[in-house]
Amino acid sequence: MKKRSAGSSQDPAKPSSRKSVKGSRRGAASAAPNRHVNKKGALAPAGSKPTDPIRVTEILKRLEATYGGATCALHHKNAWELLVATILSAQCTDVRVNLTTPELFRQYPDAAHLATAKPEEIEPIIKSTGFFRNKSKSIVGAAKAVTEQFGGDVPNDMEQLLSLPGVARKTANVVLGTWFRRNEGVVVDTHVHRISRRLELTKGDNAKEIEQDLMRVIPRDKWTDFSHQVIWHGRALCVARKPKCADCPLENLCHAADKTWSTVEIHKNAKP
Repeated sequence: MKKRSAGSSQDPAKPSSRKSVKGSRRGAASAAPNRHVNKKGALAPAGSKPTDPIRVTEILKRLEATYGGATCALHHKNAWELLVATILSAQCTDVRVNLTTPELFRQYPDAAHLATAKPEEIEPIIKSTGFFRNKSKSIVGAAKAVTEQFGGDVPNDMEQLLSLPGVARKTANVVLGTWFRRNEGVVVDTHVHRISRRLELTKGDNAKEIEQDLMRVIPRDKWTDFSHQVIWHGRALCVARKPKCADCPLENLCHAADKTWSTVEIHKNAKP
């Protein structure tokens, strides 16, 4: 599914009418101290924690307004294809994976077929995704486990998914949330890692810590949608270098130290 346009009725003014953060940071800090949005949509006084439910709710509201309907960018027709694609996506772009999986699934259409293959037979097909030797062993091993232990069906249980070769918590969360619509956790990829720290929703340094922090502040029924929306946000606007803050629907809720434009105080510890 394609993402919605990054524009919305809540988008700020165009960048051409704004000063860079380097030239305006001091003025913005004095004119607009640390503020958050209250239930009526107005900015509340300083003192609220970054994880205050009112602020978190407003962040979720704006993400939904901008990226509502966003879903996993990996092409798949069933849970097995999504599982394989997610394993292949480690240290690789979704675009590259989507160029690779059609041929893989043409030759090996399901887990039963892939379970009969040798890893070295898979390597030439998936080589462009990187780390192809380990990935080929993982997907063949996962195919054998799904076929022999689960009757050919990808399990919809976290513990069972984690028992499959090549499947860590991130992959399990993708499959459970996207295909089975089960909110068992929050997918923490590079975008979620970076943006959740910029938004001060976590101070965690690794995926495990960040996921646990996000699970505490994000309502459970939003875990999957939050992940998808933040990932799209990270691709469209909140990029790693020179984020497009002037176009960001979350701009006046964000105090990140690396903002390129700001109407609110900058927090030096709010770093990706």
